[in-house]
Amino acid sequence: MSKKLLLGAEAIGQGAIDGGISGVYAYPGTPSTEITEYIQENEVAIGRNLHRQWSANEKTAMEAALGMSYAGKRSLVCMKHVGLNVAADVFMNIAITGINGGMVIAVADDPSMHSSQNEQDSRYYGKFAMIPYLEPANQQEAYDMTIAGLDLSENTGVPVMIRITTRLAHSRSGVSLVEKAWKENEISLPDNPMQFVLLPQNARKRYQHLLDQQEKFLRLSEESQYNFMLEGTDRSLGIVCCGIAYNYFRENFQGTFPYPLVKISQYPLPEKLLKQFESRVDEILVLEEGYPLVEEQLKGFYARGKKIRGRLDGTLPRTGELNPDLVAKALHLETPENQKPAGILVNRPPALCKGCGHHDTFRALNEVMEEYGKGKVFSDIGCYTLGALPPYNSIYSCVDMGASVTMAKGAADAGLFPSIAVIGDSTFTHSGITGLLDAVNEQSNIVLIIGDNESISMTGGQDSSALGRLEAICEGVGVQKDHINMLESLPKNHEKLVDLLRKEINYQGVSVIIPRRECIQKQARRRKN
Repeated sequence: MSKKLLLGAEAIGQGAIDGGISGVYAYPGTPSTEITEYIQENEVAIGRNLHRQWSANEKTAMEAALGMSYAGKRSLVCMKHVGLNVAADVFMNIAITGINGGMVIAVADDPSMHSSQNEQDSRYYGKFAMIPYLEPANQQEAYDMTIAGLDLSENTGVPVMIRITTRLAHSRSGVSLVEKAWKENEISLPDNPMQFVLLPQNARKRYQHLLDQQEKFLRLSEESQYNFMLEGTDRSLGIVCCGIAYNYFRENFQGTFPYPLVKISQYPLPEKLLKQFESRVDEILVLEEGYPLVEEQLKGFYARGKKIRGRLDGTLPRTGELNPDLVAKALHLETPENQKPAGILVNRPPALCKGCGHHDTFRALNEVMEEYGKGKVFSDIGCYTLGALPPYNSIYSCVDMGASVTMAKGAADAGLFPSIAVIGDSTFTHSGITGLLDAVNEQSNIVLIIGDNESISMTGGQDSSALGRLEAICEGVGVQKDHINMLESLPKNHEKLVDLLRKEINYQGVSVIIPRRECIQKQARRRKN
């Protein structure tokens, strides 16, 4: 076997290539971005001409991956946890339609919110949709499970989700590759094309089919090599480890450990294995990254009231990442938490890059808004969200992709004046266009500032779906051409931007202002290449 040093995210990408996918579909989002980037740069993927372009958002990505599956080929779709919210409509429905070619949905969660609005646990989505889902403990399992997930998907006829977290996605380890990769599937249409037609009469049948499959999913989980029990000498406590938490537990012991242990990495939960385990121990500690999903389910399994500890009872913190020290504390082991290294630097908040065009936008916006007071500028998700911090303190919201436009509209509906939205070019094409259409249809009195740096800068400078066509999109949606304004976001244009903002604020209708300047980081990479 050959071996590669891979990030957890890269291991999924390599597993997908070796598992015979014909395409990957994704929208960039930390910590999932590197899965697609790895496939984009992989020589084998390039040689096979796999589809590997970015999608406009996670919903379009999942729908396109489903289309590839419909044609009989294997596909991978990738996103971060909040991206699954965007794709939730199709995600829930394809559990009912099922698939044709194998389809794996890779979702990267971000506990501790390193680069996210929340730290939701995507395992709940897998349970909600009633499909099999996998949770690797390390990079090798991330690779192996991607290949196994594609097989499992075709075996069960439903998509399979793989859930990783930031720490696994962004750490490296040696990964042994399979000796012989899978070949791509040939095009083959579904035997029953009506399975994809969710008219009520069909949907009822498909939903019943999904319910009928649950016993099979459970049996496969009980038989999975990724779920197993290890014996221990001290039965006063049993440990249930989910995914990467298995590593955190093992790091606290040199070789053997005293407690019986169950490792869970394939769901639905293997009930027989867990009930067998429960009968052997006095109480249970559940170690899981994210929400207390397993802890809650175990409390339902064991009607005899056996004590189950974890995040719900405060043994482990309810928020933030799990780590070996927190596990050690829960086990009453000595921890180095009070031994802080000398000379550690104080954390500094992120800031806009020097030379970023958003500086000039916020300077002009602040000057104009001095006349109207604070709290009237809604924003979105991207580099420009840093305008909420000093020295600008310019924006007052950041909720989800595209919400700046619709919140500004709603505030204008309430009578707020002026009502201004700030959004980036890629976020606009991701989820802002439909909000703008609402505003145009009602001629809402808003000003939309689209900060166009010609890339998806926060996730590494990928090309924006809006590249070269922002004005055309706005005009196509129905914004009056005279009120679609573009100018370079440069210090020399400060007065022009100030005057333009004042003018459009006083226009009774929808205005769009596009301060444009290429991302300074993207520009540097382009010049270097």
